[in-house]
Amino acid sequence: METADVIVIGSGQGGVPLAADFAKAGRNVVLFERDALGGSCINYGCTPSKAFLAAAHAAGRARQAAKLGIHAHVEIDFYTVMERVRSIRSQFNQGTKRRLESAGVRVVCAEAAFTGERTVSGGGVTVQAPIIVINTGTSSTIPDIPGLAETPYLTNRNFFDLQQIPPRLLVVGGGYIALELGQMARLGSQTELIVRGDRLLAQEESDVSAVLADAFKQDGIGLHFNVTVQQVAYTNDVFALTLNNGEVLNGEALLIATGRKPNTGALNSAVTGVELDAQGFIKIDDQFQTTCAGIYAIGDAAKQPAFTHVSWEDYRRLKAILCGEQRTRNDRVLGYAVYTEPQVGRVGMTLEQAQKQGISAREVTLPMAHIARSIEWGHDLGFYRMVIDTQTNSILGATLVGYETAELVHVFLSLMEAKATWQVLEQSVHIHPTYGEALPSLARLLVGDNMPTCPNM
Repeated sequence: METADVIVIGSGQGGVPLAADFAKAGRNVVLFERDALGGSCINYGCTPSKAFLAAAHAAGRARQAAKLGIHAHVEIDFYTVMERVRSIRSQFNQGTKRRLESAGVRVVCAEAAFTGERTVSGGGVTVQAPIIVINTGTSSTIPDIPGLAETPYLTNRNFFDLQQIPPRLLVVGGGYIALELGQMARLGSQTELIVRGDRLLAQEESDVSAVLADAFKQDGIGLHFNVTVQQVAYTNDVFALTLNNGEVLNGEALLIATGRKPNTGALNSAVTGVELDAQGFIKIDDQFQTTCAGIYAIGDAAKQPAFTHVSWEDYRRLKAILCGEQRTRNDRVLGYAVYTEPQVGRVGMTLEQAQKQGISAREVTLPMAHIARSIEWGHDLGFYRMVIDTQTNSILGATLVGYETAELVHVFLSLMEAKATWQVLEQSVHIHPTYGEALPSLARLLVGDNMPTCPNM
């Protein structure tokens, strides 16, 4: 048995920089990875999906230019689109490999399992270390639908290996992955979304769902709400989905995007005293410590919000904790985005969430159709919304639905990290005409009748 200073299990966006930093500091670091280096983000998550969406949205915007008087014929070279996606994925993957090698991290390409207290084995290698970090991520949850297992269905794992565009794409799910990859419709695939609930993105506010539903309908995407799939058949390269309302949908490709599960089943965590919750997520305290001293877990395997930037910040948090600093698992404002068209940018709390916490809160909303830049560019779907604490005037959260709102939401994120009041935003002079110009206008909706009266007027 070998010994090391640090063992990292999983090469996701938290595990890689943590391993590299400790190796550069002279520590003996061993990293176990059972799959491609870089984790889900680089290989079948953020990197390939956003490269794919770059093509999908370019095609969609070209078609939508008709309302500006620009009529374009859009021809899709799907093979080239996907080759570009795979090329970028490979480039990022190789960058991860070089980073670990240059830092001096020993990489064991094998599935890891605990075989003793703070002892990990995999690929014929057994290592013991006082510090172990689990960063194993999550994978697709596959529903138990009769007939599904025998078919060549897609998940986000193999979606980016497609060589030809399917004439018809069936998508089961209504969350982030389903909606983003469902933008295949913009590349020419007739797409149908099968959603168990009554709206898209059920965890978001209802008017967010309504805007996205309108946008999807404009793209010709079929939406089927309050239904479940009862049976899947696959004959002559065509899927047939029988829904519980009796409807049958056919397509050449089927994407399953019904949720995520933690990659902890093979860890044999009980051997070292690491406890899992009922869903298989690793139990951690506020400092990422598991139920075994010296073993930590970061990222979505530990039930942290399933975003790359959260996993990366978890790396910074844990590194600081191990170096004696005071950090906790949720000590930064959480922001995230959905890369549909229009985009959804979110940060902090909604009004409902604030009120449930007993906060005296208020929200203001500005429709995109009232923003000069939106009118000029023809982007009228969506809205900007801000939630504030009426007692302290602090900004509690924001929901932005519209063109490139994933970029704009950082204005609120920074203001909230700085603990600024909404008056700071209201007093800002943003450039005209921009989408960002409307953010102070949103804040000015809070001024209302409280505007001071000028004695000379």
